[in-house]
Amino acid sequence: MYGRYSANLAEYARQEAKRLREDDHHKDEVLFSKELQPYRGRVARACISFIRPIWDHTFARLGEDWVFLFILGTLMATISFLIDYIVIICFGGRMFLQRYFEDFHWGFQLFFWVAIPTLLVIFSAAFCQWVAPSAAGSGIPEMKTILRGVVLKEYLTWKTLLAKMVSLSAVLGSGLPLGKEGPVMHMASIVATMLTKTLRYIKGTIENDARSTDLLAAACTMGVAVSYAAPIGGVLFSIEVTTVYFAVRNYWRGFFAAVVGAMFYRLMSVWFMGAQTIYPLYKVDLNNDYPYDVIELLPFLCIGIVCGFAGSLFVYLHRRYVMFMRHNKTLKTFLQKKRLLYPTFVTIAISIMTFPLCLGQFMASTLPSSKQILHLFSNVTWTVTSPDDIMSEEQQDILSHWVPSPNGNFHISLFVFQLVSVFQIAVASTLPVPSGILIPLFKVGAAFGRQIGELMASLYPLGIVTGYPIVPGAYAMVGAASFCAAITHTISISVIVF
Repeated sequence: MYGRYSANLAEYARQEAKRLREDDHHKDEVLFSKELQPYRGRVARACISFIRPIWDHTFARLGEDWVFLFILGTLMATISFLIDYIVIICFGGRMFLQRYFEDFHWGFQLFFWVAIPTLLVIFSAAFCQWVAPSAAGSGIPEMKTILRGVVLKEYLTWKTLLAKMVSLSAVLGSGLPLGKEGPVMHMASIVATMLTKTLRYIKGTIENDARSTDLLAAACTMGVAVSYAAPIGGVLFSIEVTTVYFAVRNYWRGFFAAVVGAMFYRLMSVWFMGAQTIYPLYKVDLNNDYPYDVIELLPFLCIGIVCGFAGSLFVYLHRRYVMFMRHNKTLKTFLQKKRLLYPTFVTIAISIMTFPLCLGQFMASTLPSSKQILHLFSNVTWTVTSPDDIMSEEQQDILSHWVPSPNGNFHISLFVFQLVSVFQIAVASTLPVPSGILIPLFKVGAAFGRQIGELMASLYPLGIVTGYPIVPGAYAMVGAASFCAAITHTISISVIVF
């Protein structure tokens, strides 16, 4: 869409495969000698000579792959945590300005609410374009191509890694409805490639292409593992979305790397964010012995079916929108020449819609994504089922963010949240910036499930079967998992939720 490819990707893949078949081992040796040219200096040779015997007598004997994956897991956990920290700082600054100008005219609030995300997105798009255009998008389609044996060298360079990190931090800090699982998966593959090259220089040997591919497959498990602290789901998700054939030996490598990454990612919250211990990223407490009765499997099934159709509709409409932009010659020429105007217009439109005095009052826009998910998964009903009931402090706190007035209806808020969020995700995902869409879609599905759960709680205040009260938070989980599974075509979403 933005001129990222100079040729058709399928045709390029065929040509590249043909060229690789015609190459011989001599070219690999020449390439390796050229790669070692920068390291022929006296200092570099001294460093390699010092490190090589240490490596051979320590880590090489422990198992190079396991040491390699341990280092990869810790590095990606650090990168993911730093991105989260930057996003928290950006969101906090935005909320500070919003509260600071409450006593002034609402125009000041609107100006800063729109200006900060717009500047961040413009910076993200410009930095990505100037440093490494290949850093735009999620990176998952390119990784699928690379794991099939096609060499896309520009997607695994340090420039792409730098552009991905900086641009992703800026675009997530802007508050756009985008996630980070795809870009983190791409970044993990780049880090794995750089570590492989470093190991090759230390050992002084030519790396086996098959082994490099195995390590890349293991690195792809990092996308979900260090984004949502779900190592098992991360391995299964990477198998479903990136590979057609998956070797069993890569499963253990990927699982080890994912566990190390997820563990260090959550430990950093304890070390640097003041958390008491390692908790799930979205800690949910359904303190019922039986959060649902067997008969409630029927409404759960209905939620899954509806979310399946809704997910298919989203994919269809999104595809039509993207194909329209690609095939419209006037618009395509405009996007290639004026690359920053489209992100600017889209960011301004989305920011105005999410302004707290506009549609944002129905969308809990003053809360970060993690808080929104916790509210949707909360173990309290948002409605008073009996005139004699008194709302608890937790209920009042939740509704104060989702309902604009005390007499408002949260069903309207949830419907507006779903409708506006789906439109925003479809448009924001076409921006030339690093982006993922798993968590935004997760919130949309959770809102739909929450709405069905609240309707069930209103119809059956004592439960369908007496003694088994309706838990709307359980319905929200079912909606979130089924909507994401419908769009990503993966069953591992359920394991991630578990």
